[in-house]
Amino acid sequence: MGFDIERFAAMGGFGGHGRHLGMQYRTHGEDWAELALPYDPRLIGDPASGVVASGPIVAMMDMATSLAVWLKRGSFEPHVTVDLRVDYLRPAMPGRTVIGRGECYRLTRSIAFVRGIAHDGDADDPVAHVAGTFMRLNAEASA
Repeated sequence: MGFDIERFAAMGGFGGHGRHLGMQYRTHGEDWAELALPYDPRLIGDPASGVVASGPIVAMMDMATSLAVWLKRGSFEPHVTVDLRVDYLRPAMPGRTVIGRGECYRLTRSIAFVRGIAHDGDADDPVAHVAGTFMRLNAEASA
């Protein structure tokens, strides 16, 4: 049957921190997922600037890329983030929703390779790029 991302999101699959941050499911494909992080004054890092802190954006991108791995694998399997590099290109604009799109572009038996972007309305003007790897837990039992 595969991994049902819409059901996962509807059942509160983003967990405590995702729910607290206000993450929302947007759309997906076979190997990618897109989430939204609506602007919330609680997420501001520097009150003088009104810019969303980096932590919520990293958390959203970790979740978006995780979802992409489960979609590509076709199942929800435990994995851990081994590396998630985030290159910030500019601050998100105050008041705007940040969109995160994660893609799983390669799977091996035990490692998933991911990449993605975060933007605040224009994917051609990203806030950040991400690249990373996830390690499948108990790969021998799942092979």
